[in-house]
Amino acid sequence: MVLMLSSPRCLMLLLALVASSSVGCGSATQAREGVLRIAASFYPLEWMAQQVGGDRVAVSSLTEPGAEPHDLELTASDVAELEKADVVLYLGGFQPALDDALEQVAEGVRFDVAGPARLEPTSSSIIAGKRDAEGAGTVDPHFWLDPVRLAAVGDAFAEHLAAIDGDGPGSFTANAQKFGRVLHGLDRTIAAGLASCRNSNLVTSHNAFGYLARRYGLKQVGITGLSPEDEPTPGDLASVADFVKDNQVATIYFETLAPSAVADAVARETGAQTAVLDPIEGLDDGSAGRDYIGIMRANLAALERGQPCP
Repeated sequence: MVLMLSSPRCLMLLLALVASSSVGCGSATQAREGVLRIAASFYPLEWMAQQVGGDRVAVSSLTEPGAEPHDLELTASDVAELEKADVVLYLGGFQPALDDALEQVAEGVRFDVAGPARLEPTSSSIIAGKRDAEGAGTVDPHFWLDPVRLAAVGDAFAEHLAAIDGDGPGSFTANAQKFGRVLHGLDRTIAAGLASCRNSNLVTSHNAFGYLARRYGLKQVGITGLSPEDEPTPGDLASVADFVKDNQVATIYFETLAPSAVADAVARETGAQTAVLDPIEGLDDGSAGRDYIGIMRANLAALERGQPCP
């Protein structure tokens, strides 16, 4: 075997430890710096990793700001960077290109949040048809729109970090506890704000808000399925318009990273207004808040006006 030694310091450290330890050059450098390299697949996981990891992690996002995470594509250099990470934090099944790339990454480096997030099937839209019948059992990935679920993922991630960084268990646990307190506080604020809404029907451009709806007593009514790129047929739009009129829905919600054409069409047909409801799949200059908490509070304000909730 040929050892590629990147620096004289690494060589000295390796010689000092070789008699009693199997620590390699990369691990020694990691211990000296005290920082774990986290590659997070998209914004909510990036933000969570920063909060839980604190100053013991360096977090990067694989999805560029303002980009639709469903459409993530990875270059060969991106895959090479994945292989350098200490942890790749991702949601299995959400970004197919990343799932494929992770086949080249060691299993111990991967941390899939799908388990601790306890993903559930999406609620089906109101449109009766083959597409919706097939999609009704599709797993909804947007768990982070329920702050309590995101807090649970933070706890699980703290345990994972503690297992691979023997010097940081206490700080990860403390960070996760603080993270949980913040998110449970946010949960109470949203629950109070949506406690007396006049209309519980949440009509959205696509089925991204099922977890939020279930947590706060709303009924998601998606015009399309889980993908924001789905195109409704004229019959679909007519069915939604009938539902909006029959149930006196005042607001149709669209998203920041997707076109508003579908919501606009239903609004024109029914006289309803449109408003932004952010699924927080990404963060950019156009976001209504500077971080997850800020955007969730903006979502609450939009719902309080749109449902409306006195």
